[in-house]
Amino acid sequence: MKYIDEFRHQGLVQDLARRLAALAPGPATVMEVCGTHTMAAARFGLKSLLPPGVQLISGPGCPVCVTAASDLDAFLALGSRPDTVLTSFGDMLRIPGSHSSLEGQRAQGADVRVVYSPLDAVELARQIPDKAVVFFGVGFETTMPATAMAIRLAADYSLNNFSVLCAHKTMPAALRALLASGEVRVAGLLLPGHVTTI
Repeated sequence: MKYIDEFRHQGLVQDLARRLAALAPGPATVMEVCGTHTMAAARFGLKSLLPPGVQLISGPGCPVCVTAASDLDAFLALGSRPDTVLTSFGDMLRIPGSHSSLEGQRAQGADVRVVYSPLDAVELARQIPDKAVVFFGVGFETTMPATAMAIRLAADYSLNNFSVLCAHKTMPAALRALLASGEVRVAGLLLPGHVTTI
């Protein structure tokens, strides 16, 4: 298999589905823990290819979903400081804290800006040295290196107006908490390779 076309080849997919059905030991629940996997499973009809009794459920794959309200509240509180710019990924805008959201704070007059990378927040701090630029670091292992790079770059530039409120999570900790609760019973986990490698 090369890249994309082979994964969408109907004959190969049907053969893999038959082989999976032959290997399935019986009823089983498998949890996928990556939001991208959730979207791909829905988009390409993966659930319809699973053997009877094999159920695919979604886990804690969305960094937004696992961000604590208290972390968001702390970030929102920074927006009330004069000359402070709050920066975050766009998917955090409407997430409610205990009393408001980034979108709500923006409507109240806070300077809230969407960035596509923590490095964009560093560049913003370079452009407006008279304001404090705070980046809300959310996500799992895959987003941590970019946040670390932003901190390093800000230090290299000797920026005194850039900071990060770090609310990163690690996938093993999230999974341990979920599995230790006793409420979730799964036969296996479908994990993104780049996260499990890290």
